[in-house]
Amino acid sequence: MSTGPTDPMAGFDHLIHAPNRLRVCALLDTTGEAEFAVLQKQLGLSASALSKHAGALIEAGYVEQRKAVRDTRQRVWLRLTPQGHKAYHGHLAALRAIVGQ
Repeated sequence: MSTGPTDPMAGFDHLIHAPNRLRVCALLDTTGEAEFAVLQKQLGLSASALSKHAGALIEAGYVEQRKAVRDTRQRVWLRLTPQGHKAYHGHLAALRAIVGQ
């Protein structure tokens, strides 16, 4: 039984598609977990801009944060959740389907 052509927009995620959130997801996908300050430096974002984008991803359940004290300072690490990995890879697949491989 044939289900017909797949909608290329099926995995498209408007939340992830925002350029800075897409970059956050891409970095976290390759690193597993990254410290907030490292992400900020790698992406060239202000702390407030990264916090805003990370907050949106956290609220959606795509990213989780871990806080700990290191060198007497509070540090924050971010990583993709299983749901975040699925959404990110689904979004990439949708982009590939839209532009063609």
